[in-house]
This record gives sequence, structure tokens and C-alpha cells, in this order.
Amino acid sequence: MLSLTVAERLTLKGRAHQLKPTVLIGNAGLTESVLKEIALNLNLHELIKIRVSAERDIREAILTEVCSKLEAAPVQHIGKILVIYKANPDANKIEIRQMPRHKGKKPLTKKQLGNR
Repeated sequence: MLSLTVAERLTLKGRAHQLKPTVLIGNAGLTESVLKEIALNLNLHELIKIRVSAERDIREAILTEVCSKLEAAPVQHIGKILVIYKANPDANKIEIRQMPRHKGKKPLTKKQLGNR
């Protein structure tokens, strides 16, 4: 499983906010065809949202299983939505930048970033 720094995760959360879920996991759970669809979407978009209609512990298990099988990084798990990132050097769509800094050389807070 790929790991992200806090700054990278914050950047990806901001990018994922406007996305719609591309894959839906229903009552059948995580099947091979669903896993292939997730892999296909990760190769195309690099950052995707997945909607899972299951209990919380099952959603957490699905998130870790998907990330470990596809060598992806978990970005966020909020409610029934999972956000996953996997860098694709061919697509190279998402550029993860460092958080902007202000005069005091401290990272900006979320509130300060929202005001920009």
C-alpha cells in the first residue's frame, strides 16, 4: 500500500472534493469485476471516489483490500465514500504541490487556505 504525507493528503482531499463517485460497490461486495473497474478508473483518472453501501467495518476492510491489491494510497474515508489515489506516470494529470507558506514560514491553516 502506498503512503502519503499529510500535505499530499490535504492536497488530494481538496482535489477530490468536486469529484463524483465513479465506482459503486453494492451488496455483492468487492468482486473481481469491481476490482478491475477500480483499476481501470485509477489508471485513467489517478484520483477516484468509490461509494460503498455497507457497514463501517466492511468499508474499512474494502479500503485496505483495494489499496493493497492495486498498490494505491487511501486518501479519505468519510461516510460511505472512499477516496483513493494512485500515481500514473503516463497520465500525469495530478501534480501534488507543497502547501503554500506565508511570511512567518509556517504552513497555512485550513482556515487561511480557505480564504485564498
